[in-house]
Parts: sequence; structure tokens; C-alpha cells
Amino acid sequence: MIEDKQRWNKRHVEKPMRKNIEPIVEKYISNAVVGKALDIACGVGRNTHFIAEKGFEVDAVDLSDYALSQVEEKENINKIEVDLDTYNLKTNEYDLIININYLSRRLFPQIKDALKAGGIVIFETFIVAHGDFDQPANPEYLLRTNELLHAFIGLDIIYYEEREDVNLRGENTRVASLVAKKRA
Repeated sequence: MIEDKQRWNKRHVEKPMRKNIEPIVEKYISNAVVGKALDIACGVGRNTHFIAEKGFEVDAVDLSDYALSQVEEKENINKIEVDLDTYNLKTNEYDLIININYLSRRLFPQIKDALKAGGIVIFETFIVAHGDFDQPANPEYLLRTNELLHAFIGLDIIYYEEREDVNLRGENTRVASLVAKKRA
């Protein structure tokens, strides 16, 4: 964990990511009832700040203490420094869960269970790409085609797409995007 934390701290300092809100979050946040939200691997809080401004009480979770130090101190933002490889989500806790540019397959069932009835998940991360794409070197951090869609079977799918995109550092990549709702 310490090595991972140091690596992510260094990455946030040396290769800062853009600060704008992820378009999928901005577009689909209105599908969620304002209440409690979770931002998984929140980084410096670009999406955390946006959903907090919309009135949500946000648990902003990340391993990087440097990234969390960049998240604003607000009454409705709860910064949680944890190793997501071992952290477990509380059941029936959240009205909104966002997971952007982070992949831990062990969290798929936990995300579904952590949503309250009627809760929304907004999930977007990298998929395997062939050709001239910049992507994580470790295949553990890349989804396979339709894997994200299959992982959230049982929820009502509002939106799903796999497409070419540009990542936070301006590199060409491929992503899978999903918005789904837990049945009431």
C-alpha cells in the first residue's frame, strides 16, 4: 500500500490531471436523488466538488493523501484515505456512486449492494484497445469488451457505450461508460 500511495502521490504532482468535471457525471447526475454520494478514487476532487455543489453529502475516497489534500474542506465532503484493494463499501448506503478512471473488479458487487433502492451508479474507465492508444500497461486495469455492462446486470441500464476518447492527460484511449439504476 505504501508503494502504491507514493506512486500515486508522485503521479498527481508530476502529471496533474485536468480539473474539469467528467462529462458523463455532469450529464447524468440529475438521475440521482440528492442524498449521500460516493466518489471512488476521487483524486483531487474534480467530480467530488461538482456533486457536493449539487447538494450531495459526499464520501471522497482515495489512496493518495496528496490528492485528498487538494479536495476542498467543506461540510458536505468527507475525505476518506483508504487502500481500495482492501476497503469495503457499506451496504445500502448511497444514492449516487461514481467511479471514474479506476478499476477494481472486486468492487463491482459491492457497488451494487452499496446503492440504496433507486440509487444511481455512474461508471467510466478504460477498456482494452488495439492500435495507437495510450492505456494502462497492466491488463488488470483494463475492461474487456462489454465487461462493464455484464458486471452490472440486475440494475436498470440507463446508458452504456464503448468508444474512443481522450484521457485526463490528453492521450488517445478507449473507454466504457455506464449509468445504471438500482431497482426500488
